[in-house]
Amino acid sequence: MLNALLLALRQIPDPAFRRPLILGALGALAGLAGLAGLSGWVLAAVAGAEGWFAAAAAAAGVVLVGVAAWWLFIPLLLAISGLFLDGVAAAVERRHYPALPSPAGAPATAQAWWAAVLAAKMAGLTLILLPLSLLLPLLGFLALWAVAAIGLGEGLFLGVALRRMDRPAAEALRRRRRGEIWSLGAALALLAAVPLVNLLVPVLGTAAMTHLLHRAG
Repeated sequence: MLNALLLALRQIPDPAFRRPLILGALGALAGLAGLAGLSGWVLAAVAGAEGWFAAAAAAAGVVLVGVAAWWLFIPLLLAISGLFLDGVAAAVERRHYPALPSPAGAPATAQAWWAAVLAAKMAGLTLILLPLSLLLPLLGFLALWAVAAIGLGEGLFLGVALRRMDRPAAEALRRRRRGEIWSLGAALALLAAVPLVNLLVPVLGTAAMTHLLHRAG
């Protein structure tokens, strides 16, 4: 798992990564700006009321909206990664696995659709768990991190696997490598919480999962 991540990091300067890296970062920034705008609108609506209850609600709203924006940014990154998955995986394969035959799995549009659907499911589960993060912060954090780790891990792995095999074979491989996939997803979820570094996650995660796929045997 660690080796796959290190190999992906070393290829970040690769010219083949430049376009997806720039477009992925711009997409992530646009999404973050959208989340920030939505947060501001919600807080402005709450702040319009008066009295101590309104003040308490506004304070709780600041915390909840901040937590929501942070965790919802992760499924957003997963959705963005689906748009560049094919090109990034192809660049990794050209450099590290040149003997591989041409991909014969799902087309790029199907891979992008799969990532978007999983990102939507992840976002929904994140919203359900958000109140838990206020009532029981530690337990809520662990639950949200687990959702992010599993969602990013399985989403990115299945995305790159579907380039090379049909859905049943990809699912079977995912079950066999679940521990490594979740571990790499957990590392990516932590990176996604670091400002600026999180902009690399769509490309970095796709590249790392490509290595994990081909080192699975």
